[in-house]
Amino acid sequence: MAVFAPPDLISASSYSNFPLANTAGGFLPGLPCLLPPSGLRPQRSQPGPHQNSHGGPKWRGQLRLGLPALLLAFQQCWLHAARWCGPAGWKHGLRPVSGTASGLPGLQISRFEGSNEGLVTTGREMACGLPSAAVSYETFASLQVLDTKDVQVFKVTVNGQDAKFAFGEKHSFKGTPLEITLPFELKRGQEAIVEISFESSPKSSALQWFTPEQTSGKKHPFLFSQCQATHCRAIFPCQDTPAVKLTYYAEISVPKELVALMSANREGEMPDPEDSSRQIYHFSQNVPIPCYLIALVVGALESRKIGPRTLVWAEKELVDKSAYEFAEAEAMLQTAEDLAGPYVWGQYDLLVLPPSFPYGGMENPCLTFVTPTLLAGDRSLSNVIAHEISHSWTGNLVTNKTWEHFWLNEGHTVYLERRIGGRLFGEQFRQFQALGGWRELQNSINTFGDKNPITNLVPNLSEVDPDAAYSSVPYEKGFALLFYLEQLLGGPDVFIGFLKAYIQQFAYKSIVTEDWKKFLYSYFKDKVDVLDKVDWNSWFHAPGIPKCDPLFLIFDRYDMTLANACVALSQRWIKAKESDLGSFSSADLKEMSSHQLIEFLALLLLEAPLPVSHVKRMQEVYDFNAINNSEIRFRWLRLCIRSKWEEAIPLALKMATDQGRMKFTRPLFRDLYSFDKCRDLAVKTFLEHRASMHPVTSMLVGKDLKQDQ
Repeated sequence: MAVFAPPDLISASSYSNFPLANTAGGFLPGLPCLLPPSGLRPQRSQPGPHQNSHGGPKWRGQLRLGLPALLLAFQQCWLHAARWCGPAGWKHGLRPVSGTASGLPGLQISRFEGSNEGLVTTGREMACGLPSAAVSYETFASLQVLDTKDVQVFKVTVNGQDAKFAFGEKHSFKGTPLEITLPFELKRGQEAIVEISFESSPKSSALQWFTPEQTSGKKHPFLFSQCQATHCRAIFPCQDTPAVKLTYYAEISVPKELVALMSANREGEMPDPEDSSRQIYHFSQNVPIPCYLIALVVGALESRKIGPRTLVWAEKELVDKSAYEFAEAEAMLQTAEDLAGPYVWGQYDLLVLPPSFPYGGMENPCLTFVTPTLLAGDRSLSNVIAHEISHSWTGNLVTNKTWEHFWLNEGHTVYLERRIGGRLFGEQFRQFQALGGWRELQNSINTFGDKNPITNLVPNLSEVDPDAAYSSVPYEKGFALLFYLEQLLGGPDVFIGFLKAYIQQFAYKSIVTEDWKKFLYSYFKDKVDVLDKVDWNSWFHAPGIPKCDPLFLIFDRYDMTLANACVALSQRWIKAKESDLGSFSSADLKEMSSHQLIEFLALLLLEAPLPVSHVKRMQEVYDFNAINNSEIRFRWLRLCIRSKWEEAIPLALKMATDQGRMKFTRPLFRDLYSFDKCRDLAVKTFLEHRASMHPVTSMLVGKDLKQDQ
């Protein structure tokens, strides 16, 4: 049933099966989540009622979406004649608009299928399926609620009958619940086909749109999505929770000069039979994923092969540099497989996004998104790639059920990332990276305050936006717990056995901390007495730096070999008087690696600000202003601003706005705002650049600078 809409709309037909799920950050009550060991691509057939292998009901949706929208179809879904077209003046039609498109070419999603093999039982228990719910009358009260954010709905029908629908009260960050009432009683085994016509907002927080002038090539527009943590609802109505997993298939039609990529395996491309100026790209994701991992990018992209299962994608101006920088990806993949088990996702590609991308990387399956700030020229920042590769097991395969348990994703991923580094570059390197992570944890807790409950490993996020709670705490406090347990339970070789078994036990599922802890006790059943001595309540539910266990002495547990030179040099600067400044020279850094320079500056940032004379001398002898490594430059500029060196203000403002990685942009703006001589300039600069920032970055920096209360 292809439905052709005006050129400024997307129209589609889809079929869905939607059992209720735990929707932390959403609007639905929690129910048990049982997920399948694998997902199956739905068979193509003519639209119409379908019955899944478990006899569950299926829903069909006819969806009308605004220009900046990606349709996630649900259980066996089809999208036909779905078009994105832009207004006059937008040559390739990628700008989100709700008005007339003037018939210009745009992006067409010609087919999008999603499926889930979740069970629906006849009692009150059910398994998780995809967004929304359709169950037997014993468990369905005729009212269905979906998460939405800035989405319009025009019409809902059920089995061809008009259904009542209404939006609930708008929430500040969760959006608006969409409530659908069935026009009849749903009997056991009866199939309900629901059609929804809706349109998303041009200002969707999940999508960032670029004019050609904002890209490296300056010729074509660019689009990318970022759905983590709860932004899928800003594209389409769904149960926007990591408790729900799905598979999908898609066909994306774009102008020939552009390339479409998704968080799925590429299944080839072909000319668009309806338009010779377009190309259709086919994608299939057969492993169930939470909807925050749905991803789409469209742009003038080129690729280079850097491994048997890896291409690196970027605009042509950056693609060769990116291929060099990330050439170690296959070695990291092989090491990860040896540590954690088989890689189940097929392809592992890397995509270098424009500088406004708000994170270091995003673990979208089959297609890791990374920031161009990783392009240091010496592969020294490749640990981010090891981190995103590790998410293929911890996060994407085993997933936190709610965002309160985010440490299950990130703590285990940091642990695996550093085990990869240890295998490739030596155990001392792993220990050194772990020590650097401890510094990051200290910095985050200093920023939030050591009594702030957001620094709990398992925080209470009731009425807290997950984006606002984002920090290094779940990463580094989570890693610290795992590293501590590694030492208590027998060392690295013993603990990696637990990690591999943990992944096998919970693969394709979403879990909470209590599930992890029960399995830990089960696996180490001969060491229960050791585990019982761990102060679990303090680790999970106390704020600040972990200090609950007298055995946890950080410097006793980390190998300090590579850190000693950093500590010694930092102490020289901290203790130096004016008369001592002449004793420093460029020879101080001669034997230090990029990683050691990062640690040296991180140590200084944990202390009281240095006198301006000290940072001026540091620049004279070390010339940090000439270093392009983003991690070094970021810490150096923070050091200068904290010391109130006015000459560094333009450099700090430039770094804060030339890229949008929140790890860098937010602390730099916060430091500039705290410097009274540049507070007004910091606010002015932010407001001038705000329109070109990613929506999440814009929102959070606005809060930091007291522009959005």
